[in-house]
Amino acid sequence: MARSMHVRRPATLASLAAELGVSRTTVSNAYNRPDQLSPELRRRVLETARRLGYPGPDPVARSLRTRKAGAVGLLLTENLSYAFRDPAAIGFLEGLALACEDAGTGLLLVPANPEREDVAAVHRAGVDGFVVYSVPDDDPHLAAVLERPVPTVVCDQPDLGNVDRVGIDDQAAMNALAKHLISLGHRRIGVVCMRLARDRNDGYVTPERRRSAHFHVQRARLAGLAEAFTEAGVDWAGVPVVERFDHTIASGASAAAQVLDRDPRITALICTSDILALGALGEARKRGLNVPHDLTVTGFDGIREAEQAGLTTVRQPVLEKGRAAGKLLLDSAERTRPRSVTLATELVVGTTAAAPRGVVEERWFGP
Repeated sequence: MARSMHVRRPATLASLAAELGVSRTTVSNAYNRPDQLSPELRRRVLETARRLGYPGPDPVARSLRTRKAGAVGLLLTENLSYAFRDPAAIGFLEGLALACEDAGTGLLLVPANPEREDVAAVHRAGVDGFVVYSVPDDDPHLAAVLERPVPTVVCDQPDLGNVDRVGIDDQAAMNALAKHLISLGHRRIGVVCMRLARDRNDGYVTPERRRSAHFHVQRARLAGLAEAFTEAGVDWAGVPVVERFDHTIASGASAAAQVLDRDPRITALICTSDILALGALGEARKRGLNVPHDLTVTGFDGIREAEQAGLTTVRQPVLEKGRAAGKLLLDSAERTRPRSVTLATELVVGTTAAAPRGVVEERWFGP
């Protein structure tokens, strides 16, 4: 005859309250509002819960009751690993996490493959609001976020006008970098930029694609370059601009090779990110070019690896961006109109930029 097995039922909030001789509210407060209990009573509740195998209040039931998920959703249209691989994204993520820690709320990553349009992850996310990190203005995941009846903050892009935003003045920052290179004497330049739209284009960029880019941060940085070099008498339409879809050092190297193969006489290679610039530096070394005497290379972001390489770049406060986005989202104050936070940047003059050889010789020997 088979032996009957006695299976012990897990404790519930009600059975734990009965065991302790206290109300259900007291048990709930031990987990959710510990300040309402004396330290001794809370310790007794938690110890008894462990002994009886009570796992704590059901978070799903609690969220249904309070209509709060207790978490912020971070939407980034990249594969999940990007958040832990890209230095600028890591800094932003740290700042956002710090803001969530201060508010006692969780953080849920909602990655979205940039080459797919499945928005199910956005619809499934149990969050109280979204921080959208640098997506194109026509991204379907962004549209799905804006359909949700929860607050949203955009970091960097797009600038929608009717949604809270945190960012920098990308056009002015890149314009300042361009003017620095112009003051050194550079007129023959090439540009390596991050992706401009959701479609993959690993090659040269047409003037129309530059103007209509759906990633407005890249559009603004290119506009800053165009403004400065046009004022200096450079035909911007003739400047080679090479785009890379993947944001990697290898992409920066291959894009730099593409520009240098087309015009070996360029004196400066301007990259719209430090990651791409680090790849360009590697390609220059591979070709036996001396940076900065044979070729000036610049970046944008101010990541640690760029500082270690002595890169001339624009430093932006990526950690503070994340913190500011989190604070803006978690601010419970009444909102009568969209808010915008614009953070300052800094031009970092490193060792990878110098006057072109011809200008140096002219200054040395005279006219």
